[in-house]
Amino acid sequence: MATKKSHSKNNPEQSLASDARIYPRAVSGLFAMWRSIGVFILLGIYYIVPWLEWSGRQAVLFDLPNRKFHIFGLTFWPQDFFYFAVLLIIAAFALFFFTAIAGRLWCGYACPQTVWTELFMWIARKVEGDRPKQIKLDKMPWNAYKIRIKVTKHFLWLALAAYTGFTFVGYFTPIDELASRIVELSLGPWEWFWIIFYSFATWGNAGFMREQVCIYMCPYARFQSAMFDNNTLIISYDKERGEPRGSRKKDDDPSSKGLGSCIDCTLCVQVCPTGIDIRDGLQYQCIACSACIDVCDSVMDKMNYDRGLIRYTTENALQGKAVSIFRPRIIVYATALIVMTVALGYAIATRVPLEVGIIRDRTRLFNETDLGLIENTYSLQIINKDEKPHNYRISVSGIDGMKTIMKSDSVKVLSGEVLDVPIRLQVDPYDLKKRSTEINISVASIDNPDIHIDEATRFLGPAGRR
Repeated sequence: MATKKSHSKNNPEQSLASDARIYPRAVSGLFAMWRSIGVFILLGIYYIVPWLEWSGRQAVLFDLPNRKFHIFGLTFWPQDFFYFAVLLIIAAFALFFFTAIAGRLWCGYACPQTVWTELFMWIARKVEGDRPKQIKLDKMPWNAYKIRIKVTKHFLWLALAAYTGFTFVGYFTPIDELASRIVELSLGPWEWFWIIFYSFATWGNAGFMREQVCIYMCPYARFQSAMFDNNTLIISYDKERGEPRGSRKKDDDPSSKGLGSCIDCTLCVQVCPTGIDIRDGLQYQCIACSACIDVCDSVMDKMNYDRGLIRYTTENALQGKAVSIFRPRIIVYATALIVMTVALGYAIATRVPLEVGIIRDRTRLFNETDLGLIENTYSLQIINKDEKPHNYRISVSGIDGMKTIMKSDSVKVLSGEVLDVPIRLQVDPYDLKKRSTEINISVASIDNPDIHIDEATRFLGPAGRR
């Protein structure tokens, strides 16, 4: 599906960001309501979650110094990076899946750039007024009124950006501790750096760069068309119905004047946050925010025309062809998503907060003791990934009469500790039937039998003497 680059010829103030500043007009309607709900929920999650507690600690905390990643009742360690990698793959497939179905749904409703930009534009409208007042204010020469309005807007922007940066760091440093240390001005250099950096990044991206991030910096805008097909839902202008466009009175019959339904009011351009004219066809700058649908429907209502001149539709629907939902790529994406999500959920649900590694002595394959026994030496690495310490009992099986030599058959491992336990195994050579025999080393928590791991390894020796 080809896309093209275009901007309105009727409204030079709404050209692309490289040409002039864009002043999106406020819009109301069904999609604007859903976009506002999405902004409220997503920002609510972002700002509230760090303040939640779980079992006496912060519910979501990525404790980098202690290498602990708390997510409500789960605690992950660097050794659990596999889960994060799978989660990223699931997120990628989810993006492919929803893009193939409904285009840039992520960009229009859930992307952080969109979410914070919506909030910043809402503040700007409350302080400066809607689009006409903002344009008038910017053209006005600098005076006390303009300075007061601009200072007020940027003060509110900076306050919100600062709290955003503070909240971001609050995911890595306990947020209540972070708040008290800010008051005392006793933060470390890295905490100050990330709060300031993230604050200015939010202020710059959402307050100034806005659509330029979507158009020029985001790579998704460039490769999105590879995931589109003729059955993908996109925001489209119905040229067959709308053309030729032209102004008219409300009571005029457009057919008698040879006109289509489009009255050429350019409101669809004025509400667009990236400044495109959707009537020129699908363009990569479109973030599918649906603002043009809402404003066009309101115009159609005032003109007593049917809604849907601009609407969510597909290329096939516009051409009068059958629309297919269950396409091969949709089935593949959905299947992969379901399988990976279920597998990840099962892996996390059955995850044992214990990891055991076995390292053989590499200097010699085996030793022969003074008593003629064959000895293998190992080093057990026991990692306690639980939030509390545990006492573990170590046992070995697999060869009759095998003797285990270590300081104690039980060890205490603190939360997050990696404990090396040397262990020697001795076997009568007459009990060895082959040069390499599989044995099993079991590590089980004494206080919680559900926490246990069995690891297989090999015992090496000479061939059996029977």
